[in-house]
Amino acid sequence: MVDGQTRAIRHDWLNSVCADIKALRARGTETVIVSSGAIALARRQMGLLDGRPTLAEKQALAAIGQIGLYRAWQEALGQHGLVAAQFLLTPGDTENRRRHLNARSALEATLAMGAVPVINENDALSVTEQRFGDNDRLGARVAQMASASTLVLFSDIEGLFTADPRTHEDAAHIPVVARLDERIMDMGGAPPPGFSTGGMHTKLLAARIATRAGTEMIIADGRAPHPLQRLEDGERCTRFLPDIHAGTARKRWIAGVLSPEGSLTLDEGALAAIREGASLLPIGVRSVGGHFKRGDVVALLNHHGKAIGRGVAEYSSKDAQILMGHRLEEMDSLLGYHGRNALMDHNSIILDS
Repeated sequence: MVDGQTRAIRHDWLNSVCADIKALRARGTETVIVSSGAIALARRQMGLLDGRPTLAEKQALAAIGQIGLYRAWQEALGQHGLVAAQFLLTPGDTENRRRHLNARSALEATLAMGAVPVINENDALSVTEQRFGDNDRLGARVAQMASASTLVLFSDIEGLFTADPRTHEDAAHIPVVARLDERIMDMGGAPPPGFSTGGMHTKLLAARIATRAGTEMIIADGRAPHPLQRLEDGERCTRFLPDIHAGTARKRWIAGVLSPEGSLTLDEGALAAIREGASLLPIGVRSVGGHFKRGDVVALLNHHGKAIGRGVAEYSSKDAQILMGHRLEEMDSLLGYHGRNALMDHNSIILDS
């Protein structure tokens, strides 16, 4: 969207994208846009193209550039008879269950009115420790929130290759990924330097979030005009097939949480039980890691320390440390009150495939 040399908006390209969106809408396909470029636009506007801005400067630049970014989308969509609606999200809007549900309701209402949501991270208020940092994972979380059938990530590359095609002549293109195993994840690299964050590594993380939510994801080269129409016409890309067993909306939300708040290490008996669909009982927990509250998403580890799943904690980390290793009938006396009958309910546990 932003020219790599001039740092200006590519208006012709933007208008072509909006024409594609109008064509999709005419066929009954709703579209949500996740757009970046606010900081890059502001750096050009303020004459700050050189140097590395501080966190406070990035926040200020985001506040300045977001106005122009949204205006560009508003004008381009308006030329095709479409109404834009601006959403600025922080991780709290997707990672906190109640805020996630509120944001989802607002998104659904906006689509029902016929408007096109234009979403970006609220970089003016986000801090380093609590931000998406890239629009790939933000897009995946939005796709999960919207129960989207397809997420398209436009980049400067035609999808996933066995190696970086810019440095490896023998790199082979991968048209379809049926399962995101460790071999596929290892094909991602570190984010490249420059005005935007991201890279193939974050796109693969986004693919994991999206496909776990039952959403197909596509990585394609979006630099040419009419990128959506080009995809429909057979443009080369990589398709990541969705998990057909994505589960309930609650489980899809759990699967997409970016960073679990803590961890529970399980013994073999507990692991076998939850694989059979049982709730997690304290007797099967060997150790508690981190600090978390009831309702937080917590990682589940095997005895080697490898993550094997995650779930919503029914007790805080402090109470879980008291309860671990004990039987169900001992819980009330240990805590001094009557609580839940498990550390995690089976309906709030998901396991890695």
